[in-house]
Amino acid sequence: MTPSLSILFWVGLGSALGGMGRFGVTMWVERQFPHDFPWGTWTVNVVGSFVIGMLAVLSNHEGHWMSHLHVQRFFIVGLLGGFTTFSSFSLQTLQLFQQGHAGMALINIGASLISCILFVWVGANFSAKFLVR
Repeated sequence: MTPSLSILFWVGLGSALGGMGRFGVTMWVERQFPHDFPWGTWTVNVVGSFVIGMLAVLSNHEGHWMSHLHVQRFFIVGLLGGFTTFSSFSLQTLQLFQQGHAGMALINIGASLISCILFVWVGANFSAKFLVR
C-alpha cells in the first residue's frame, strides 16, 4: 500500500514540528540542568511516551478526532516521531561509555527504558480515565 501524498504531507509536517520541538525542549532542559547526563533527551522521550500513551487510547475510540487516519499519522508518526529520539539516546549512551562514565550510561539505559514504558502506561490510563467519554 502506497501512502497518499496527503498522508506524507501530514507526517512530514508533524516530523518537522516535532524535531523543532525536540530541539527547543532539549536546549531549554540542558540550560536548566547542566550535567553530563543527557536530561534533555530523557525529557523529550518521557514526555513523548506520556503523550503517545494518551493518543493511543484516544485513537481507539471511533468518532473521536484522534480516530481519523490523517490525524493519527500527523501526531503519532510525525509529531511524536520527530519529537522523541531513540537515535540521540543511543549516541549519548555510547558517548557516556566512551568517556568512561559507564555507571551514568547504565543509569541512562535503565532510567530511559523504565520511565518511558511507565509514562506510556500513565498517559494511556490518564486518557482512558479523564479524556474518553
